[in-house]
Amino acid sequence: MDPVYAKARELWRFSIRNPEAFWDGVARGLAWFKYYEKVVEADHPYYYWFKGGKINPTYNVFDAHPERKNKVALIWESESGERRSLSYQELFAEVNSLASSLKEIGVKKGDVVTIYMPMVPEAMVAMLAIARIGAAHNVVFAGFGYQALRDRIKMSSSSFLITADAGFRRGKTIDYLKTVKEATEGMDVKVVTLERQGRVMGYNFKDFTSRLKKVEAERSDSLDPLFILYTSGTTGKPKGVVHAVGPYTVWAYFHVKWLFNFGEEDVFFSTPDIGWINGHSYSTYGPLLNGATVLWYEGVPDYPDPEVWWYLVEKYKVTHMWVAPTAVRLLVKHNVKTKYDISSLKTIVSAGEILGEEAWKWLVDLTQGKTYVIETWGQTENSGFITSPGGFYVGGISYKKGSVGIPLPGIDVTVVDDNGNELPPGQKGNVIIKSSAPAFMVGLYKDDERYRQYFSRFGYYYTGDYGYVDEDGYLYILGRGDDVIKVAGHRLSPAEVENAVLEVPEVAETAVVGKDDPVKGSVLVAFVTLKEGVRPLEELKERIRQTVRNLVGPVASLDDVIFLDKLPKTRTGKIMRRVLRAVVSGKEVGDVSTLEEAEALEELKRVVKP
Repeated sequence: MDPVYAKARELWRFSIRNPEAFWDGVARGLAWFKYYEKVVEADHPYYYWFKGGKINPTYNVFDAHPERKNKVALIWESESGERRSLSYQELFAEVNSLASSLKEIGVKKGDVVTIYMPMVPEAMVAMLAIARIGAAHNVVFAGFGYQALRDRIKMSSSSFLITADAGFRRGKTIDYLKTVKEATEGMDVKVVTLERQGRVMGYNFKDFTSRLKKVEAERSDSLDPLFILYTSGTTGKPKGVVHAVGPYTVWAYFHVKWLFNFGEEDVFFSTPDIGWINGHSYSTYGPLLNGATVLWYEGVPDYPDPEVWWYLVEKYKVTHMWVAPTAVRLLVKHNVKTKYDISSLKTIVSAGEILGEEAWKWLVDLTQGKTYVIETWGQTENSGFITSPGGFYVGGISYKKGSVGIPLPGIDVTVVDDNGNELPPGQKGNVIIKSSAPAFMVGLYKDDERYRQYFSRFGYYYTGDYGYVDEDGYLYILGRGDDVIKVAGHRLSPAEVENAVLEVPEVAETAVVGKDDPVKGSVLVAFVTLKEGVRPLEELKERIRQTVRNLVGPVASLDDVIFLDKLPKTRTGKIMRRVLRAVVSGKEVGDVSTLEEAEALEELKRVVKP
């Protein structure tokens, strides 16, 4: 038996049988102002972790570790080559100064402060300063328009906003201040602006961080909100996921250590935007709580050229990297073999959606098979990844191709059918979690009814994902449950069909959706983008069809293959399958406020004949 797998499963079994003992052992690795009275108190579906304890994540990042003061905490680089580096001591000074200034303008414990900023160092400073004074931050992805920002300010009852006047993406200037002015019109919101192009609304961020005042970390109750993070809202009213100070700090510290166990010389290149949970857990709190050096890049993975990520890896001797599958598939489309030395890389971790075999193979080839290329799985509701293929904390990686790994300690994953009956290994069904752990949200902001819906269908937490577990406990995620396509009574996972399409060498990216059909209920349609220089010929279309039939079976016959220059995606790079389904079935597309490029939707409507 693989010793990494064996140790990981041994710890997992102990955590499930003895959750209080396990999490008490983990939590005591952090600095508490006051230890908790009880590790966990259950009132299903609510779980109160470390009740009575008092803690602050910034105290654990800075005050509790003076030995880190000269170590680099954050390296930042922009598309234009602008660069900044902050040691833990320098970051601490800016966090203190901003925290002091926020208190002066009226921010107090329990308030909610909205952040609407690009990936600049000041965004990290803002998150940590808000946490230091016991307020909660509500980070809104800076790609959202004014209505999405306005809604999230209102829903979170936020009276304070930290922003920047501009950001830079693909060589273009993005006017954030214009969006903020529209979003806050008629609202009583105090605004702090990071001046990058000479414009300021409200208070000047730079003045706020030039005062060098010491602010003691708030002794927050374990169950006080640390942040609210709203889901994207592409299919309905956004949900305000609330994570609490104590459980989130414990989980962020533990699960990042579990997978990476950073050494003194490690550099972690975290590409997720702070507007999403991966940006909270892996671009900010997780690495800093573990004393790591984290690298941020303000820009996209293929600008100013498709090798910019690998240039940064060589320049900063990056050892670990966190990426989104959609970004990787974008690079696959360019199909550039790097000229940079990326031999420092130990792991490339993919998360957010299914990576797919083609993108996985491309990364393995790019790194000459010397780097672990792995997938993990998790959600906003549970702080980030909750499964992984082992981790450096237990000795290394124990990976199975296509799997997102085994559950982390405290996470009891089960697959059930539509009636809630547990399925044996290998059978596909609904992925649920039977346990609780500090990873989980403590609720939805002012929406108890929707929170309870997570548990209403099966009695346990329903993830909404579709997949299976093998005989060794490795989890395979095949897509969202509501993405599963029923063809003539057969349930097909889009991921399985998409992986088959990607076996055709000319294909760069694909999305498979169901089109309404009066006889079969649904038929399969594949939307395909091709690698550079490949022509969309009928012969290629038929080869794609035949490949799917050969690999998946006759039930997966494609009704149509539609070539596009671009797939419609959100600003975070996720394919908008909902929009594809609507257009191909002749229905209204609904809300497209998160769409990255309007041209993609226009092309889709022009090409598709429902």
